[in-house]
Amino acid sequence: MLNYDSKLKHKARILRSNMTDAEHFLWARVRRKQILGVQFYRQKPIGKFIVDFYAPRASLVIELDGGQHFEPEQRHYDKRRSVFLEQQGLTVLRFTNLDVLKNLEGVMEIIFREVQGKQVCFENLPCPPFFKGA
Repeated sequence: MLNYDSKLKHKARILRSNMTDAEHFLWARVRRKQILGVQFYRQKPIGKFIVDFYAPRASLVIELDGGQHFEPEQRHYDKRRSVFLEQQGLTVLRFTNLDVLKNLEGVMEIIFREVQGKQVCFENLPCPPFFKGA
């Protein structure tokens, strides 16, 4: 279990109730264990950050970036965030909101391949045959 700043719980709840269009579209495709039975959470506190989507079993974070993420100061902040998350053993996938809105199937393919590559299997179930090493 990853630690987080408990003061972020309230902010995370607010963010969950005010998702962007891109977040809504992606959430509709990753929720309810639709990708290889892996549970995703949205607006999840990790450390001193709140990530857009988090799949603990796949050690995967998905970040959706709006236009403000292309400003130099925000890019520097995002880089620090990604470094911290990677130091926690997580893979960070970043997409722009436009990627999700214009090419959701392509984004989903990348996410699926990342989850599949992690050989994610539940303890009491065998891995599906399409996993490497199964």
